[in-house]
Amino acid sequence: MKTQPRSPASVTSITSMSTMNPAVNCKTSSFSRGLIGTSRRWMTACSLLVILTLTGCAPMMTMEKMAPDEAPVLMGSSVRNNRTPIDGAFTCLANEIVTQRKPRLSIAVGDVKDYTGKYSQNDGSAITQGGALMVYSALGKMGGAIRLQERFDTRIAELELAYIDRRQLGDGGTHALQTPQGQESVPWVPYFGGTILRSNYYIVGGITELNYNIQSGGGQVLIGGVGPKARTFTMSIGVDLRIIDTQTLTVVDTVSLQKQIVGFEVGFDTFRFFGSNLFDINLGAKNMEPLQLGVRIALEQGVLDLIGAVTQVDPQGCLDKALAAGKPGVGSKPATPPATPQASPIAPPAAPPAPMGKATNAGPALGGTNYQIAYEFGDPSISQQSGSVIERIVADAAAHKTVEVQIIARDTESWSPIKRQELTGQRVRNLRDALAVRGVHPSRVRTTWEPAATDTSIRRDGAGYQIFAVVSITP
Repeated sequence: MKTQPRSPASVTSITSMSTMNPAVNCKTSSFSRGLIGTSRRWMTACSLLVILTLTGCAPMMTMEKMAPDEAPVLMGSSVRNNRTPIDGAFTCLANEIVTQRKPRLSIAVGDVKDYTGKYSQNDGSAITQGGALMVYSALGKMGGAIRLQERFDTRIAELELAYIDRRQLGDGGTHALQTPQGQESVPWVPYFGGTILRSNYYIVGGITELNYNIQSGGGQVLIGGVGPKARTFTMSIGVDLRIIDTQTLTVVDTVSLQKQIVGFEVGFDTFRFFGSNLFDINLGAKNMEPLQLGVRIALEQGVLDLIGAVTQVDPQGCLDKALAAGKPGVGSKPATPPATPQASPIAPPAAPPAPMGKATNAGPALGGTNYQIAYEFGDPSISQQSGSVIERIVADAAAHKTVEVQIIARDTESWSPIKRQELTGQRVRNLRDALAVRGVHPSRVRTTWEPAATDTSIRRDGAGYQIFAVVSITP
């Protein structure tokens, strides 16, 4: 009896791996020509499985043409705000600072370096070199509750100051300059100093730890060549920050934080015969928490702790709320700048009122019903938060009461007398216009006190504010 010679084995395989890390591998081997059709059907099924798996795991992608004569390019997701799970804590802490009327501090940032020393010749530094930029962005999430001062890269400002010093910087106009020969018009920008605002504190530190694979584990079960597998792994990073008083160089507070970065890998393998066909199928996916995002979160929590220390507002409650929410602060808004304290009647001092319509060096004297309107730094416009104060002033004016309004702003405003008078005049005019559109005739609104043109002193009012003028609304 003759036996037919066995045909050479035909082997076909499909292997696919996506950048999102799901892997599908299908292999079949047919040991008989008569079963090639069956193998092709199995290969078709495997191919469809690959396509469906990758389609389900891949992000949204489109092919778009940037220009009519260009080849289309692959486009993924759109740009978004870089959010973290503790974004809401910044909004919460900022609101607490505003609500408690804490002084608006000026904060700067120095170097926040990578001190881990982990470097690969192929991949470069393992840890971001932009720690200081992350700290700046974290402080920016607090809106107007604090003031950010630039100290990290001052090259442009220093260059322009050098141009001013050499009388080379202009703004396209002319400026009046008082000289021994009299007043002259000059094309350069005069500079009298004092325009750069000081900072109260600055933050420095670094990323100090990067510990690979501090824990890992996994397992695989195969029964008849079929079974699942799984693996987990953990690494960690650490950051150390401190906040320093700019004037005394005293370290006010320090924080040392660590965060674990986790990852996993799962899969399902098949390596067995189905009939006379050998199938080798591998399905799987792996994912890892973004390392640099973990660094950002650790730095952000450090910033919360340091700002809480210098403002004496405990951030822990805000942090607990943000973490309990379990998702980034989608749509959260920065805190309202604390430029406008809520209007509450202020007690009049015992001093007699100043003469109407005249500037005096004496402190402002008040009578009648009293309010305060606060302005942002260098801004003559009335903020939206002052709307309720304006309405109360209008109501008292409509009741034929004498109303005294203090024009106040942050005590960090330190202008020349001429600049101060100009800014105060704009603020008073804007207040008069706001009252006029609400029915208070401008003739009833008069300035009863403001510093004399030669007065360079500051009239402080509470923590962090100064008085620029007093306006009276008469019956």
